[in-house]
Amino acid sequence: MNSPLGSFLCPEGFAGPEGVRALLREGSIAAEFVRHLGHHRGLRAQARQQAYAGPHRRAGADPVLLVPGFMAGDWSLRGMAAALRHHGHRTYHAEILVNMGCTRRSSDRLERRLEAIALRREAKVAIVGHSLGGLLARGVAARRPDLVSGIVTLGSPVMAPGAVHRLLAWDADLLSRLSRAGFTAAMSEDCLSGSCARASWEETQRPLATEVGYTAVYSRRDGIVDWRSCLDPQADRQVEVASSHCGMAVEPEVLGHVLDSLADFAAALRRPAAEELPPAGERRLASV
Repeated sequence: MNSPLGSFLCPEGFAGPEGVRALLREGSIAAEFVRHLGHHRGLRAQARQQAYAGPHRRAGADPVLLVPGFMAGDWSLRGMAAALRHHGHRTYHAEILVNMGCTRRSSDRLERRLEAIALRREAKVAIVGHSLGGLLARGVAARRPDLVSGIVTLGSPVMAPGAVHRLLAWDADLLSRLSRAGFTAAMSEDCLSGSCARASWEETQRPLATEVGYTAVYSRRDGIVDWRSCLDPQADRQVEVASSHCGMAVEPEVLGHVLDSLADFAAALRRPAAEELPPAGERRLASV
C-alpha cells in the first residue's frame, strides 16, 4: 500500500519501523502497564500515610495540559495525570475523545483550551503531548509562547511525521476513506498530504521562543515511529528511555523525566531576569 501521507512529511534520511518485529516490540506495553500499576499503588499508599495538608503539598502549582496521541483520547493519559496530581501539579485534559480529526482544527481547539486554562489559572501552561499530541503541542507552543511555559513531547516524530510503521499509515488511509464517505470528523486527504498537512508541518518547524522550555523524549525501541524523527534540534533536552511507543504514556521512567522537565519549566518562570538563559542564537542554534 502506498502511504497516504505526503512525501514532504518524510524527508530524506528518515524511515518508519518495518515488519512484525517492530510491532512485537510494542508488546512490552503489558510489562510497562504492570510497572505503572505498581507505581500507582505505591503513590496511593504514600498518600494515605501523609496528612491532607502540610509542607509536602505544593500550593499554586503551575497547570499542565495533557494531549493524547493519534487514535487515542484523554483516557490514555489518565494514569499520568493522576501521578502528576500526586506530585502537586494541576492537570487538565485536552478534551479529545479520539485524536483522529483534522490537525489544523485540532490545533485551533487546543489553542482555545490552552488560553482558557491560562486565563483561569493566571499562569502559563506546560504541555505534555504523546506522539501526535506532541506535534500539536509543538505547533501551538510556536504560535502562542505567551501561553506556554514549556512542552514535553513523548515519542513525537516532529522532524518526520510520515516516518511511521505501515500499520499507522493504513489507519490514516482508512480515515481518509471515511472522510470521503462523509464522515467529516476523520482526517481528509488534505489533512494527510495536502495544504492542510503542509501548514501543520510547517508550524511544527517554526522556532520556539527562548523562554519556552522543550524536552523531547524518545526510544530506540519505538515500533511505531522512527525514533530519529523525535530528535528535534530545538529541544533543550533529548531524553532516551527504554519503553515502547505506546508505553510512554504509562512507563514510570518516562513519568520521572516529565516531572523533572516540569520542575525546570517552573523554575525558569521564577528565575529573575538577570539570570535568564543566553540569547536564542546561543541556546537554539537550529533556529537560525
